[in-house]
Amino acid sequence: MQPRRVPAEGLFIVSAISQYIGAAIAISVFDQVAPQSVGWLRVVGATVALWLIARPRLGQWRGRKLRGAAVFGIATAAMNTFFYLGIARIDLGKSVAIEFIGPIAVAAFATRSLRNAIALGCAITGVLVLGGVEIGGEPAGVAFILASSACWAAYIVVGSRVAVSSSGVDGLAVGLAIGSLALVPIGAPWSGPVWGAPLLLLACLVTGVFSNAIGYGIDQYVLREVSVRRFSVLLAMLPVTAVIVGWVALSQQPSALDLLGIIAVLIGVSVQERDTAQPVDPVVQVA
Repeated sequence: MQPRRVPAEGLFIVSAISQYIGAAIAISVFDQVAPQSVGWLRVVGATVALWLIARPRLGQWRGRKLRGAAVFGIATAAMNTFFYLGIARIDLGKSVAIEFIGPIAVAAFATRSLRNAIALGCAITGVLVLGGVEIGGEPAGVAFILASSACWAAYIVVGSRVAVSSSGVDGLAVGLAIGSLALVPIGAPWSGPVWGAPLLLLACLVTGVFSNAIGYGIDQYVLREVSVRRFSVLLAMLPVTAVIVGWVALSQQPSALDLLGIIAVLIGVSVQERDTAQPVDPVVQVA
């Protein structure tokens, strides 16, 4: 008997918990290390872990395949940096809710049926409820999260192409290696405090293992199994998980309205069509 595959929703819960455990660790060190440096070290830590696991063969990465991995890795690294700059100013759950604008745009572009439109509408409603933040109170934080949102859209679109063109997490390892190099001018100059504090350095690197190596590694598997549209709507589970992790780990207690938002997201995720990934998807081609 062939073993049953774990549902994409289940994998997303594991991925989301892992990502926001990493985010909670990162927030705990922001008073000692600049957020952009934590973001850079997160990518470095993930790169080291993934190369030890995947050991990609560099000879197989050239031309369009290498360019796709580079765009993916730089978009991912930038997304991490902008996200950390944002959550240093805005609650974790609300930050993820605002950041979800990127996946919403991708899902809306790929929505083709009434059922999927209803699912997307429920997810959007829930995310808007969870993201009820006063923009005037933290304009810089909102700007950083919106920049992260744009990078997240690129992460989905280009990441799906990288996922189907590589085996396992090879593409993620190569992409993050390039992204970590691209981020050196932004992250390295403010990273001084970590080099004299081994435990602080370890905490920054561990965020990469939880958030990138585990979280994005699961994403790469799921992107090989489901369509870009379904993946984008499944991402609505991340704001829900961020609210829960923020509540448990950071004492950022959700309101009754937040709980209604969570319910709306779960409805949207559950009613969407269960389509699978397409072998060739023109929306994810990389020149």
